[in-house]
Amino acid sequence: MITDPLFILGFIGMTICLFAWIKFNLASHQTEPFVLKYISFISSISGLAILMSIFYNSGDLGIVLLFGSIVSFLIMIFGYYLKNDEIAKTSRGYFLPIFIIFILRTFLYEPYQIPSGSMEPQLKKGDFLLVNKFAYGLKVNRIGTPSFFKSDPQYGDAVVIIPPHNPVPYIKRLIGKPGDTIRIINKQIYVNGIALEREFFETEQIIIKKRFIYSSGDTVERELDVEGDLYFEKHEKAEYLIRLTRGENNQYPQEWTVPENHYFVMGDNRDNSNDSTKDVGFVPRENFFGRADYIWMTWECWTCLPSFEKVGRIN
Repeated sequence: MITDPLFILGFIGMTICLFAWIKFNLASHQTEPFVLKYISFISSISGLAILMSIFYNSGDLGIVLLFGSIVSFLIMIFGYYLKNDEIAKTSRGYFLPIFIIFILRTFLYEPYQIPSGSMEPQLKKGDFLLVNKFAYGLKVNRIGTPSFFKSDPQYGDAVVIIPPHNPVPYIKRLIGKPGDTIRIINKQIYVNGIALEREFFETEQIIIKKRFIYSSGDTVERELDVEGDLYFEKHEKAEYLIRLTRGENNQYPQEWTVPENHYFVMGDNRDNSNDSTKDVGFVPRENFFGRADYIWMTWECWTCLPSFEKVGRIN
């Protein structure tokens, strides 16, 4: 993220505006209104560039908030030291909300929007979740070993992870812990030789996208109307709803042994999920972002209206 030209330009713009604002406030004459408007305009564009860079590069906003908290705090102290009320009051007005947001977002809960349908039918694309950041221990960075209050993820948790091959957070279901042997036979999951209990709920009509590769090398993606069977699956204390698509991925037996300090995760939409059975592989403990605890809004597309019908705790 910090090597992105957009981020660099935004950072340079913010730095120039900051020093210009301090310089004009330290001047003996009163700051001209047009100067303040000019600085405000440039800083707004620079801040927007930084946010866009974070969004497109899946960067960690927490680091930016931490940096902003430190800078605004130092400027506030600088203002009090020089007995400059304008600098002290303005920087304090930035420091307090930035610092509070940093604490809440880093150590308590962080909002997260589901980017795909891999956790359907219960969690759908466009659902906004609150991710519990202290469920597995406190840490500042998204990736890293928790520094305080360490706790291990539990079977059946809806976990938000950072895949080893991709900086974009995924949400999956925790199936296997370190040392476990995971075996899948005809879509039935066995953990250490014991089949996970599941109870049939209903059959639904769904539309899936499937990619076809022709002998010419051309690739075509088509939508297919298929049937999906829904089951309640139990994994120790957890119970959740999964979907098995009829006619999809009737695999030969597969088996994995989870290595030390790694975990095995799967999507609830079993036949349409990139998880530990595919490219994601085993997930290191330090790549756990948090546990998804609540749905607080659903917003499927920019032209759709937000919905609050599904607000509540996640199983």
